[in-house]
Amino acid sequence: MNSDMMEALENIEREKGISVEIMLEALANALVTAYKRLPNAAEEALVEIDAETGDIRVIAQELDEEGNVTREWDDTPEDFGRIAAQTAKQVILQRIREAEREMKYEEYAGREGDIVTGIIQQTDARYTLLDLGKVEALLPQAEQVQNERYEHGSRLKAYIVEVRKTAKGPQIVVSRTHPGLVKRLFELEVPEIVDGVVEIKAIAREPGHRTKLAVASNDNNVDPVGACVGARGSRVRMVVNELRGEKVDIVPYSENSEEFVMKALAPARVREVRIHEDTGIAEVIVPDFQLSLAIGKEGQNARLAARLTGWRVDIKSETQLQEEEAGGGVEYAEGEWVKNESGELVWQPAEGGEAISAAEAGYAAPDPTVVAAKEGDGNGAAGDEAATATEAGASSDAPADSSSESADESQPAPEAAETETAAAAVTSDGGDAATANRGEDGGS
Repeated sequence: MNSDMMEALENIEREKGISVEIMLEALANALVTAYKRLPNAAEEALVEIDAETGDIRVIAQELDEEGNVTREWDDTPEDFGRIAAQTAKQVILQRIREAEREMKYEEYAGREGDIVTGIIQQTDARYTLLDLGKVEALLPQAEQVQNERYEHGSRLKAYIVEVRKTAKGPQIVVSRTHPGLVKRLFELEVPEIVDGVVEIKAIAREPGHRTKLAVASNDNNVDPVGACVGARGSRVRMVVNELRGEKVDIVPYSENSEEFVMKALAPARVREVRIHEDTGIAEVIVPDFQLSLAIGKEGQNARLAARLTGWRVDIKSETQLQEEEAGGGVEYAEGEWVKNESGELVWQPAEGGEAISAAEAGYAAPDPTVVAAKEGDGNGAAGDEAATATEAGASSDAPADSSSESADESQPAPEAAETETAAAAVTSDGGDAATANRGEDGGS
């Protein structure tokens, strides 16, 4: 162990970035362990390595009861050079591997929230591996878009969600479903966002289907939507291509809640928005022919608008609003029709109290055969599934309660609003007769 070893360590320092002092310290610790395995070795010892010449000495020590050194002497074995050479090789290789893993980790440790481009190496039911060059990234099944297919050898951009430090090196977890992926893609395509002229205020995304983006401008001379769309849609087209056809809606952000909700429901045209701050509901009125468009397929448009704005969106057509205002919001009593001791049908309120007759309640009494069928074993003509309007505490000619379409993050809205009232009756000879009045709004 001489100047040749020191020259080799200096070369490693230049190539791998590992300082000579760190390698010498690790080598000295390893040589102490190797020395204590030798016969007649002292219980306490330390190894000194000359940083200039590379000479190695083993200093044996004798300690008192308090741990203080009382005597030291040179106890370097005669063939310790061979042991030192073998140990040095193992230690240096180990330190190189550790240093490389540490450098890889440091390179990606602060990059959570950034995007990387990798080449797809392997795909199975659990995850997909992306080759990033020096390291591999893990794309779990939960972070993959359901309708995307990842072909071996193709390039893919992904969003870094986590960098884990493991014994085998850094483990980088990436995502294709995170809303931050859309934000980073727009930053790559729109210089105004990087410069701070245009700001992304909110993102709502259903991966693989649709994304809504709210943008604002810090310069009155710059249109935020136009900057993101680009000339003839060139900028947004690049983002859509990277998202493999996912639709992107870009809407202007507004501090005014009514205006923001109205813009968020694009491409539907909204007539009026009423904000109820006490309940957190934004009541949206749209023309009848715009109802289905405002709700979207399986409630997607309304659901994304709710996530984007932070309000629960309750969408109603003009016809529904007129029916509600005309009906005054009829409330029906809860209870059931039962027979009293004299066999007369009376209304028993659900909250308890004295039963009253139909005449006293102001209702038309139900057909006794219907009540009898409902009280039976379920094999009657009406059965458990037959229900009349009067059983709910209202006559069959009472106005039907108009329904409204609502959407929030947890419950998709239907394709079109429908109002329905139904009445079922049983003929006196046991036959079935059913009538239904069904009205659909003009949603398209």
